[in-house]
Amino acid sequence: MQKKKVLILAYQFPPMGGAGVQRTLKFAKYLPQFGWEPIIYTVDHKKGVNDPTLSDEVNHIRIIRTKSHDLTHWKKPFHILGKFLSRKLLIPDGEWLWYRKNRRSILEYVKEIQPDVIYSTSYPYSDHLLGLYVKKHYKDIPWVVDFRDEWTKNPYILDMNYSTYRRKIEQKMEADVIAHCDYFITNSPFMLEGFMKDYDLKDRSIVIPNGYDVSDFEGLQVQTTRREKLTMTYAGSMYGRRKPDYFLRALNKAIEDQLVDEKDILLQFVGDFSKQNIEKISGMLGDKKIVQFYPYMEHKKSIEFLLNSDVLLLIVGKGIGDKNFYTGKIFEYINTQKTILGLVPEDGAAAMVIEETKTGYVVDSTDVDKIATCIGDIYSRWKQETLEVQPNYEAICQYDRVNLTNQLSKILDQVSKG
Repeated sequence: MQKKKVLILAYQFPPMGGAGVQRTLKFAKYLPQFGWEPIIYTVDHKKGVNDPTLSDEVNHIRIIRTKSHDLTHWKKPFHILGKFLSRKLLIPDGEWLWYRKNRRSILEYVKEIQPDVIYSTSYPYSDHLLGLYVKKHYKDIPWVVDFRDEWTKNPYILDMNYSTYRRKIEQKMEADVIAHCDYFITNSPFMLEGFMKDYDLKDRSIVIPNGYDVSDFEGLQVQTTRREKLTMTYAGSMYGRRKPDYFLRALNKAIEDQLVDEKDILLQFVGDFSKQNIEKISGMLGDKKIVQFYPYMEHKKSIEFLLNSDVLLLIVGKGIGDKNFYTGKIFEYINTQKTILGLVPEDGAAAMVIEETKTGYVVDSTDVDKIATCIGDIYSRWKQETLEVQPNYEAICQYDRVNLTNQLSKILDQVSKG
């Protein structure tokens, strides 16, 4: 049987690395199992964080690569001006030029491919503007939008304190996208609840969370003997309100209060951290020689680090909209059978996943005393060799990327039937 075609508009796609590409990558990887041929419309990514190994997962599908028109890629010293223009003047994001410059191109590809469904995913939100442009020219092709993050209510955007003028423009853009799409997907129930307060999404919306790919855990080197030190690992990026300050203060307190022995602690940070972040973390720990930093690495290698840890640190910074966030790493965390220390809103999406899967601790991200007590409890259990979690595997399995892609395929089947 001939597969139906879905044209996926995704600026962020391998070989670009980072958490933002994972959801789309895994959908594209597994959709053919469910009768769909994905065709990716993306950029020719050459600068920034790269992970070529991710491209190997989708070498069986067609990928259309276009010029990014990214102002931040201007040569030095003009790149500074490019960053300013990209962040301050382009609305809704720096990828707006990619949308504008590729409008003719996308219509030509739609005419050639004749997809059964158009699918756009954000961030960046300009992906949806491109999808909207296609929808207005090809009204009969169903259009599915996927919001990996909120848009106008995104906490990180709210923290930027944009002008009223810009916020109104983005609110109109968001409303236009949602009004014209045939189906709306987001990745947390709290996020969907927020959108449904502003828009009529009844009978055309669903939550498909992020997840983990079992194949990413295969063929890795994992230490089976007990580690000499209690190894606590943070994997991912740090920006805005997502920072380890309260955790580091709590760790210092736990050491000072003799809840833990400093010589038994190893703290690892894995990711693309700025020099300023590294200096700040090191400075907060003073003369304690307990921290190691590792640069961004291939995705499977980063999972190997998780599997060779005792505790996985998860941080969702406190602020407006914080309970809506999972963070992408949480789903790989829950599949490691390692103890998660979740510094997250206690009534939020991340806490719900940790508690549902029985994979660790949930603590308010700013409660230093409580975090210190948790660290002490973790250390005590580690010393007694009773730290291992007893996960709810049935709850964990629902976040398998294959199962999640099956859910997406059913939505594509539904909208393509009219």
